[in-house]
Amino acid sequence: MARTRQETMEENRVKLIAAGRKAFAEKGYAAASMDELTADVGLTRGALYHNFGDKRGLLAAVVTEIDGEMAARAKAIGGGSSGDAWQGMLAEGAAYIEMALDPEVQRIVLLDGPAVLGDPSKWPSQNSCLQATQRSVEKLLEEGVLKPVDAEAAARLLSGAALNAALWVAASDNPNDVLPKAIDAFQTLASGLLAEH
Repeated sequence: MARTRQETMEENRVKLIAAGRKAFAEKGYAAASMDELTADVGLTRGALYHNFGDKRGLLAAVVTEIDGEMAARAKAIGGGSSGDAWQGMLAEGAAYIEMALDPEVQRIVLLDGPAVLGDPSKWPSQNSCLQATQRSVEKLLEEGVLKPVDAEAAARLLSGAALNAALWVAASDNPNDVLPKAIDAFQTLASGLLAEH
């Protein structure tokens, strides 16, 4: 049975994202050659332009994919906190920060991503992370775990703190030394939201 045009386009998109992910991780955005990348998956530059507009558009798609995986991984780690929503949220933040040690995450999402795509807080993938954090904050507010605070403001500050901590780790000359400091400071800052019991 012949594939439809839509199926072929989706297959090409998946191939290009995988090839872009590999090239950006190995060589970095600036050194990744679009001709080599497309040739590696048997496609033309035209397929790249058709699907993503340009190299920057491909990077945005790769960042979205990896950022989504990071959020899912952090959520799974946070969900393993024995039903304690507060500890789960702290664990999610710490897990996100710790992912800055992953070479692919470090190079593509935390170094090249902001340099090429601009402010990460404006990325669609970061917006979905923010919404998930806001839902967690709202639940904690309803349960009386947190001080009365605007849920969106708290979620933005928590998300921003985790993101900036991860950016710090990624850009550091000694990421393994910076990581525990970043996680400790993130958790200390977040704990300021706790209601007095």
